Amino acid sequence: MKTIDELLSEGVAGRRVFVRADLNVPLESGTITDDGRIRAVLPTVKALADAGAKVVVASHLGRPKGAPDPAFSLAPAASRLGELLGSAVAFATDTVGESARSTVAGLSDGQVAVIENLRFNPGETSKDDAERGAFADQLAELADLYVGDGFGAVHRKHASVYDLPARLPHAAGHLIATEVGVLKKLTEDVQRPYVVALGGAKVSDKLAVIDELLGKADRLLIGGGMAYTFLKAKGHEVGISLLQEDQIPAVTEYIERAEKTGVELVLPVDVLVSPEFPDLKTKAPTHPTTVAADAIPADQEGLDIGPETRKLYASKLADAATVFWNGPMGVFEHPDYAEGTKAVAQALLDSRAFTVVGGGDSAAAVRLLGFDEDAFGHISTGGGASLEYLEGKTLPGLAALED
Repeated sequence: MKTIDELLSEGVAGRRVFVRADLNVPLESGTITDDGRIRAVLPTVKALADAGAKVVVASHLGRPKGAPDPAFSLAPAASRLGELLGSAVAFATDTVGESARSTVAGLSDGQVAVIENLRFNPGETSKDDAERGAFADQLAELADLYVGDGFGAVHRKHASVYDLPARLPHAAGHLIATEVGVLKKLTEDVQRPYVVALGGAKVSDKLAVIDELLGKADRLLIGGGMAYTFLKAKGHEVGISLLQEDQIPAVTEYIERAEKTGVELVLPVDVLVSPEFPDLKTKAPTHPTTVAADAIPADQEGLDIGPETRKLYASKLADAATVFWNGPMGVFEHPDYAEGTKAVAQALLDSRAFTVVGGGDSAAAVRLLGFDEDAFGHISTGGGASLEYLEGKTLPGLAALED
Protein backbone atom coordinates (compact mmCIF):
# COMPACT_ATOMS: atom_id res chain seq x y z
CA MET A 1 0.00 0.00 0.00
CA LYS A 2 1.56 3.27 -1.15
CA THR A 3 1.62 5.92 1.56
CA ILE A 4 1.12 9.65 1.42
CA ASP A 5 4.77 10.13 2.37
CA GLU A 6 5.77 8.41 -0.88
CA LEU A 7 3.29 10.55 -2.77
CA LEU A 8 4.68 13.72 -1.22
CA SER A 9 8.25 12.70 -2.06
CA GLU A 10 7.25 12.47 -5.72
CA GLY A 11 5.86 16.01 -5.60
CA VAL A 12 2.24 17.18 -5.53
CA ALA A 13 2.63 20.92 -6.06
CA GLY A 14 0.00 22.25 -8.44
CA ARG A 15 -1.75 18.90 -8.67
CA ARG A 16 -5.38 18.30 -7.69
CA VAL A 17 -5.50 15.72 -4.91
CA PHE A 18 -8.83 14.13 -4.02
CA VAL A 19 -8.88 13.22 -0.31
CA ARG A 20 -11.63 10.79 0.69
CA ALA A 21 -12.04 11.79 4.32
CA ASP A 22 -14.55 10.83 6.99
CA LEU A 23 -16.25 14.05 8.06
CA ASN A 24 -19.34 12.20 9.28
CA VAL A 25 -19.60 14.28 12.45
CA PRO A 26 -22.61 14.47 14.78
CA LEU A 27 -24.74 17.59 14.35
CA GLU A 28 -27.37 19.20 16.52
CA SER A 29 -29.30 22.01 14.83
CA GLY A 30 -26.43 22.47 12.40
CA THR A 31 -23.78 22.64 15.12
CA ILE A 32 -20.99 20.05 15.34
CA THR A 33 -20.99 18.37 18.75
CA ASP A 34 -17.82 16.30 18.25
CA ASP A 35 -15.14 17.29 15.71
CA GLY A 36 -12.88 14.30 16.35
CA ARG A 37 -13.15 12.93 12.82
CA ILE A 38 -12.28 16.30 11.28
CA ARG A 39 -9.21 16.61 13.49
CA ALA A 40 -8.21 13.06 12.55
CA VAL A 41 -7.84 13.88 8.84
CA LEU A 42 -6.12 17.21 9.50
CA PRO A 43 -2.51 15.89 9.24
CA THR A 44 -3.14 14.54 5.74
CA VAL A 45 -4.92 17.65 4.48
CA LYS A 46 -2.31 19.96 5.97
CA ALA A 47 0.61 17.96 4.59
CA LEU A 48 -0.82 18.09 1.08
CA ALA A 49 -1.69 21.79 1.28
CA ASP A 50 1.74 22.66 2.70
CA ALA A 51 3.30 20.78 -0.24
CA GLY A 52 1.38 22.97 -2.69
CA ALA A 53 -1.38 20.59 -3.72
CA LYS A 54 -4.86 21.73 -4.64
CA VAL A 55 -6.75 19.65 -2.07
CA VAL A 56 -10.29 18.44 -2.78
CA VAL A 57 -11.82 16.92 0.36
CA ALA A 58 -14.88 14.69 0.04
CA SER A 59 -16.97 12.73 2.54
CA HIS A 60 -20.42 11.46 3.40
CA LEU A 61 -22.47 12.62 6.38
CA GLY A 62 -25.42 10.69 7.75
CA ARG A 63 -27.78 8.68 5.58
CA PRO A 64 -29.51 10.95 3.05
CA LYS A 65 -31.59 9.17 0.42
CA GLY A 66 -29.39 9.80 -2.62
CA ALA A 67 -30.60 13.39 -3.01
CA PRO A 68 -29.66 16.77 -1.50
CA ASP A 69 -30.93 17.27 2.05
CA PRO A 70 -29.91 20.43 3.97
CA ALA A 71 -29.95 18.49 7.25
CA PHE A 72 -26.95 16.48 6.03
CA SER A 73 -24.91 19.26 4.40
CA LEU A 74 -21.14 19.20 4.89
CA ALA A 75 -21.05 23.00 5.13
CA PRO A 76 -20.52 22.98 8.94
CA ALA A 77 -17.70 20.45 8.56
CA ALA A 78 -16.04 22.55 5.86
CA SER A 79 -16.23 25.60 8.10
CA ARG A 80 -14.71 23.70 11.03
CA LEU A 81 -11.94 22.30 8.83
CA GLY A 82 -11.05 25.85 7.85
CA GLU A 83 -10.91 26.89 11.50
CA LEU A 84 -8.60 24.00 12.34
CA LEU A 85 -6.36 24.70 9.33
CA GLY A 86 -6.27 28.40 10.08
CA SER A 87 -7.18 29.27 6.49
CA ALA A 88 -10.32 29.59 4.42
CA VAL A 89 -11.76 26.42 2.91
CA ALA A 90 -13.86 26.72 -0.24
CA PHE A 91 -17.16 24.84 -0.31
CA ALA A 92 -18.91 23.39 -3.33
CA THR A 93 -22.67 23.10 -3.00
CA ASP A 94 -22.84 19.95 -5.11
CA THR A 95 -20.73 16.82 -5.67
CA VAL A 96 -19.84 16.74 -9.38
CA GLY A 97 -21.91 19.60 -10.81
CA GLU A 98 -21.10 23.16 -11.79
CA SER A 99 -20.32 24.28 -8.26
CA ALA A 100 -17.84 21.43 -7.70
CA ARG A 101 -16.14 21.95 -11.07
CA SER A 102 -15.81 25.73 -10.67
CA THR A 103 -14.73 25.51 -7.04
CA VAL A 104 -11.95 23.04 -7.86
CA ALA A 105 -10.92 25.03 -10.94
CA GLY A 106 -10.59 28.12 -8.77
CA LEU A 107 -8.16 26.58 -6.30
CA SER A 108 -4.64 27.94 -6.07
CA ASP A 109 -1.68 25.83 -5.00
CA GLY A 110 -1.98 25.02 -1.28
CA GLN A 111 -5.69 25.78 -1.10
CA VAL A 112 -8.38 23.38 0.17
CA ALA A 113 -11.97 22.82 -0.92
CA VAL A 114 -14.73 20.56 0.39
CA ILE A 115 -17.40 19.26 -1.96
CA GLU A 116 -20.94 18.54 -0.79
CA ASN A 117 -22.07 15.27 0.82
CA LEU A 118 -21.22 12.40 -1.54
CA ARG A 119 -24.38 10.54 -0.57
CA PHE A 120 -26.46 13.30 -2.16
CA ASN A 121 -25.67 11.39 -5.35
CA PRO A 122 -27.28 7.92 -5.63
CA GLY A 123 -24.20 6.63 -7.45
CA GLU A 124 -22.10 6.81 -4.28
CA THR A 125 -23.83 3.95 -2.47
CA SER A 126 -25.40 2.10 -5.43
CA LYS A 127 -25.11 -1.68 -5.50
CA ASP A 128 -25.04 -1.46 -9.30
CA ASP A 129 -21.42 -1.47 -10.47
CA ALA A 130 -22.17 0.59 -13.56
CA GLU A 131 -24.02 3.33 -11.67
CA ARG A 132 -21.30 3.48 -9.04
CA GLY A 133 -18.62 3.52 -11.72
CA ALA A 134 -20.29 6.36 -13.58
CA PHE A 135 -20.24 8.50 -10.46
CA ALA A 136 -16.60 7.55 -9.84
CA ASP A 137 -15.79 8.68 -13.40
CA GLN A 138 -17.29 12.10 -12.66
CA LEU A 139 -15.38 12.38 -9.39
CA ALA A 140 -12.15 11.43 -11.14
CA GLU A 141 -12.53 14.47 -13.43
CA LEU A 142 -12.03 16.67 -10.36
CA ALA A 143 -8.56 15.35 -9.52
CA ASP A 144 -5.17 14.08 -10.65
CA LEU A 145 -4.39 11.95 -7.58
CA TYR A 146 -6.36 10.11 -4.91
CA VAL A 147 -5.62 9.79 -1.19
CA GLY A 148 -7.79 7.49 0.89
CA ASP A 149 -8.03 8.69 4.48
CA GLY A 150 -11.64 8.01 5.50
CA PHE A 151 -11.03 4.94 7.66
CA GLY A 152 -14.59 5.00 8.98
CA ALA A 153 -15.84 4.21 5.45
CA VAL A 154 -13.29 1.65 4.19
CA HIS A 155 -15.64 -1.24 4.91
CA ARG A 156 -18.12 0.19 2.38
CA LYS A 157 -18.03 -0.68 -1.32
CA HIS A 158 -18.91 2.87 -2.32
CA ALA A 159 -17.88 4.85 -5.38
CA SER A 160 -15.52 7.26 -3.63
CA VAL A 161 -14.01 4.50 -1.48
CA TYR A 162 -13.73 1.52 -3.81
CA ASP A 163 -14.19 2.57 -7.45
CA LEU A 164 -12.42 5.94 -7.56
CA PRO A 165 -8.94 4.70 -6.52
CA ALA A 166 -8.91 2.43 -9.59
CA ARG A 167 -9.25 5.52 -11.79
CA LEU A 168 -6.43 7.63 -10.30
CA PRO A 169 -2.90 7.12 -8.94
CA HIS A 170 -3.58 6.51 -5.26
CA ALA A 171 -2.10 6.31 -1.78
CA ALA A 172 -3.16 5.88 1.82
CA GLY A 173 -3.32 8.96 4.02
CA HIS A 174 -1.75 9.32 7.45
CA LEU A 175 -4.93 8.28 9.27
CA ILE A 176 -5.48 5.05 7.37
CA ALA A 177 -1.80 4.12 7.67
CA THR A 178 -2.02 4.66 11.42
CA GLU A 179 -5.29 2.76 11.82
CA VAL A 180 -4.02 -0.26 9.89
CA GLY A 181 -0.77 -0.28 11.84
CA VAL A 182 -2.68 -0.29 15.12
CA LEU A 183 -5.09 -3.02 14.06
CA LYS A 184 -2.19 -5.24 13.03
CA LYS A 185 -1.04 -5.06 16.66
CA LEU A 186 -4.40 -6.60 17.58
CA THR A 187 -4.20 -9.40 15.03
CA GLU A 188 -0.51 -10.18 14.49
CA ASP A 189 2.02 -10.98 17.23
CA VAL A 190 -0.32 -9.74 19.98
CA GLN A 191 1.19 -8.94 23.37
CA ARG A 192 -0.59 -10.94 26.11
CA PRO A 193 -2.72 -10.99 28.17
CA TYR A 194 -5.04 -9.73 25.44
CA VAL A 195 -8.32 -8.42 26.89
CA VAL A 196 -11.32 -7.29 24.84
CA ALA A 197 -14.14 -5.23 26.36
CA LEU A 198 -17.30 -5.20 24.27
CA GLY A 199 -20.43 -3.15 24.91
CA GLY A 200 -23.04 -1.31 22.93
CA ALA A 201 -26.68 -1.99 22.33
CA LYS A 202 -27.01 -5.02 20.07
CA VAL A 203 -25.21 -8.33 20.40
CA SER A 204 -26.00 -8.99 16.72
CA ASP A 205 -23.58 -6.18 15.79
CA LYS A 206 -20.75 -8.00 17.56
CA LEU A 207 -21.44 -11.69 16.82
CA ALA A 208 -18.85 -12.02 14.07
CA VAL A 209 -16.10 -10.29 16.05
CA ILE A 210 -16.88 -12.38 19.16
CA ASP A 211 -16.66 -15.49 17.00
CA GLU A 212 -13.21 -14.42 15.77
CA LEU A 213 -11.92 -13.21 19.15
CA LEU A 214 -12.84 -16.43 20.93
CA GLY A 215 -9.82 -17.88 19.15
CA LYS A 216 -7.49 -14.95 19.81
CA ALA A 217 -8.30 -13.07 23.04
CA ASP A 218 -7.49 -14.31 26.53
CA ARG A 219 -10.42 -12.56 28.15
CA LEU A 220 -13.72 -11.01 26.98
CA LEU A 221 -15.64 -8.52 29.13
CA ILE A 222 -19.26 -8.02 28.09
CA GLY A 223 -21.32 -4.93 28.97
CA GLY A 224 -23.87 -2.54 27.53
CA GLY A 225 -27.24 -3.57 26.15
CA MET A 226 -25.75 -6.70 24.60
CA ALA A 227 -24.99 -8.11 28.05
CA TYR A 228 -28.66 -8.85 28.70
CA THR A 229 -28.83 -11.37 25.87
CA PHE A 230 -25.85 -13.14 27.49
CA LEU A 231 -27.54 -13.04 30.90
CA LYS A 232 -30.76 -14.42 29.40
CA ALA A 233 -28.76 -17.20 27.76
CA LYS A 234 -27.48 -18.07 31.23
CA GLY A 235 -31.09 -18.44 32.36
CA HIS A 236 -31.44 -15.12 34.21
CA GLU A 237 -34.46 -12.79 34.28
CA VAL A 238 -33.61 -9.54 32.42
CA GLY A 239 -36.90 -7.66 32.90
CA ILE A 240 -37.58 -5.14 30.14
CA SER A 241 -33.88 -4.77 29.30
CA LEU A 242 -32.72 -4.71 25.71
CA LEU A 243 -32.86 -8.30 24.52
CA GLN A 244 -32.32 -10.07 21.20
CA GLU A 245 -34.01 -13.39 21.77
CA ASP A 246 -33.17 -14.64 18.29
CA GLN A 247 -29.47 -14.38 19.18
CA ILE A 248 -29.69 -16.54 22.32
CA PRO A 249 -28.69 -19.77 20.51
CA ALA A 250 -25.54 -18.14 19.09
CA VAL A 251 -24.68 -16.56 22.44
CA THR A 252 -25.18 -19.87 24.23
CA GLU A 253 -22.78 -21.50 21.77
CA TYR A 254 -20.18 -18.80 22.43
CA ILE A 255 -20.48 -19.23 26.19
CA GLU A 256 -19.93 -22.97 25.81
CA ARG A 257 -17.02 -22.49 23.42
CA ALA A 258 -15.34 -20.03 25.76
CA GLU A 259 -15.48 -22.60 28.55
CA LYS A 260 -14.01 -25.34 26.33
CA THR A 261 -11.18 -23.19 24.93
CA GLY A 262 -10.19 -21.50 28.18
CA VAL A 263 -11.17 -17.99 27.13
CA GLU A 264 -12.41 -16.10 30.18
CA LEU A 265 -15.86 -14.69 29.36
CA VAL A 266 -16.81 -12.16 32.04
CA LEU A 267 -20.41 -10.96 32.46
CA PRO A 268 -21.86 -8.30 34.80
CA VAL A 269 -22.47 -9.37 38.39
CA ASP A 270 -24.68 -6.35 39.15
CA VAL A 271 -26.51 -3.72 37.12
CA LEU A 272 -28.26 -0.38 37.47
CA VAL A 273 -31.95 -0.63 36.66
CA SER A 274 -34.86 1.76 36.18
CA PRO A 275 -38.52 1.28 35.17
CA GLU A 276 -38.03 3.52 32.12
CA PHE A 277 -35.36 4.73 29.73
CA PRO A 278 -33.84 8.10 30.77
CA ASP A 279 -34.50 11.36 28.95
CA LEU A 280 -31.20 12.11 27.19
CA LYS A 281 -32.19 15.69 26.37
CA THR A 282 -33.14 17.00 29.80
CA LYS A 283 -30.82 14.60 31.68
CA ALA A 284 -33.47 14.59 34.43
CA PRO A 285 -32.49 12.38 37.43
CA THR A 286 -33.95 8.86 37.34
CA HIS A 287 -32.86 7.43 40.73
CA PRO A 288 -31.67 4.04 39.51
CA THR A 289 -31.50 0.95 41.71
CA THR A 290 -28.56 -1.45 41.86
CA VAL A 291 -29.47 -5.14 41.71
CA ALA A 292 -27.63 -8.41 41.21
CA ALA A 293 -27.32 -9.40 37.55
CA ASP A 294 -29.35 -12.53 38.22
CA ALA A 295 -32.11 -10.65 40.05
CA ILE A 296 -33.36 -7.98 37.65
CA PRO A 297 -37.03 -7.23 38.44
CA ALA A 298 -39.49 -8.09 35.67
CA ASP A 299 -40.61 -4.46 35.33
CA GLN A 300 -37.12 -2.90 35.31
CA GLU A 301 -34.59 -2.18 32.56
CA GLY A 302 -30.84 -2.63 32.94
CA LEU A 303 -29.05 0.56 31.87
CA ASP A 304 -25.48 0.28 33.18
CA ILE A 305 -23.11 -2.11 34.88
CA GLY A 306 -23.14 -1.82 38.68
CA PRO A 307 -20.37 -0.89 41.16
CA GLU A 308 -19.22 -4.47 41.79
CA THR A 309 -18.97 -5.11 38.06
CA ARG A 310 -16.95 -1.92 37.64
CA LYS A 311 -14.45 -3.21 40.19
CA LEU A 312 -14.46 -6.65 38.59
CA TYR A 313 -13.82 -5.32 35.10
CA ALA A 314 -11.08 -2.98 36.35
CA SER A 315 -9.35 -5.97 37.96
CA LYS A 316 -9.64 -7.96 34.72
CA LEU A 317 -8.01 -5.11 32.79
CA ALA A 318 -5.25 -4.39 35.31
CA ASP A 319 -2.78 -7.04 34.11
CA ALA A 320 -3.48 -6.70 30.38
CA ALA A 321 -0.72 -6.09 27.87
CA THR A 322 -3.16 -5.37 25.01
CA VAL A 323 -6.73 -4.06 25.29
CA PHE A 324 -9.35 -3.46 22.62
CA TRP A 325 -12.50 -1.70 23.78
CA ASN A 326 -15.55 -1.23 21.59
CA GLY A 327 -18.94 -0.15 22.92
CA PRO A 328 -20.05 1.68 26.09
CA MET A 329 -21.03 -0.21 29.21
CA GLY A 330 -24.32 1.65 29.63
CA VAL A 331 -26.32 4.69 28.57
CA PHE A 332 -23.28 6.93 29.04
CA GLU A 333 -25.06 9.99 27.62
CA HIS A 334 -27.02 10.28 30.88
CA PRO A 335 -25.05 11.01 34.08
CA ASP A 336 -26.97 8.38 36.06
CA TYR A 337 -25.66 5.65 33.76
CA ALA A 338 -22.19 6.88 32.80
CA GLU A 339 -20.16 5.37 35.64
CA GLY A 340 -19.71 1.95 34.05
CA THR A 341 -18.24 3.42 30.87
CA LYS A 342 -16.12 5.81 32.94
CA ALA A 343 -14.78 2.92 34.98
CA VAL A 344 -13.67 0.95 31.93
CA ALA A 345 -12.04 4.02 30.36
CA GLN A 346 -10.21 4.77 33.62
CA ALA A 347 -9.10 1.15 33.93
CA LEU A 348 -7.54 1.38 30.48
CA LEU A 349 -5.64 4.48 31.53
CA ASP A 350 -4.51 2.86 34.78
CA SER A 351 -3.18 -0.24 33.02
CA ARG A 352 0.19 -0.51 31.33
CA ALA A 353 -1.43 -2.06 28.27
CA PHE A 354 -1.40 -0.90 24.69
CA THR A 355 -4.98 0.38 24.59
CA VAL A 356 -7.18 0.75 21.53
CA VAL A 357 -10.60 2.41 21.72
CA GLY A 358 -12.57 1.06 18.79
CA GLY A 359 -14.32 4.11 17.43
CA GLY A 360 -18.05 4.84 17.33
CA ASP A 361 -19.80 5.40 20.64
CA SER A 362 -16.69 4.39 22.59
CA ALA A 363 -14.68 7.24 21.08
CA ALA A 364 -17.58 9.64 21.63
CA ALA A 365 -17.82 8.53 25.26
CA VAL A 366 -14.14 9.18 25.86
CA ARG A 367 -14.56 12.75 24.69
CA LEU A 368 -17.96 13.37 26.29
CA LEU A 369 -16.79 12.09 29.66
CA GLY A 370 -13.75 14.36 29.66
CA PHE A 371 -10.88 11.92 29.26
CA ASP A 372 -7.57 12.94 27.67
CA GLU A 373 -7.60 11.29 24.26
CA ASP A 374 -3.81 11.33 24.07
CA ALA A 375 -3.60 9.13 27.17
CA PHE A 376 -4.93 6.13 25.21
CA GLY A 377 -2.77 4.17 22.84
CA HIS A 378 -5.12 4.83 19.96
CA ILE A 379 -8.69 6.00 19.44
CA SER A 380 -10.06 4.66 16.18
CA THR A 381 -12.22 6.79 13.90
CA GLY A 382 -14.11 3.79 12.52
CA GLY A 383 -16.07 1.51 14.81
CA GLY A 384 -17.60 -0.65 12.06
CA ALA A 385 -14.38 -0.73 10.04
CA SER A 386 -12.34 -1.71 13.11
CA LEU A 387 -14.72 -4.56 13.95
CA GLU A 388 -14.75 -5.91 10.38
CA TYR A 389 -10.94 -5.80 10.26
CA LEU A 390 -10.79 -7.80 13.49
CA GLU A 391 -13.33 -10.23 12.02
CA GLY A 392 -10.79 -10.95 9.29
CA LYS A 393 -12.90 -9.49 6.50
CA THR A 394 -11.45 -7.88 3.39
CA LEU A 395 -12.29 -4.18 3.56
CA PRO A 396 -13.07 -2.77 0.09
CA GLY A 397 -11.49 0.63 0.75
CA LEU A 398 -8.21 -0.92 1.89
CA ALA A 399 -8.15 -3.45 -0.92
CA ALA A 400 -8.58 -0.60 -3.41
CA LEU A 401 -5.45 1.10 -2.06
CA GLU A 402 -3.27 -2.00 -2.07
CA ASP A 403 -2.87 -2.61 -5.78
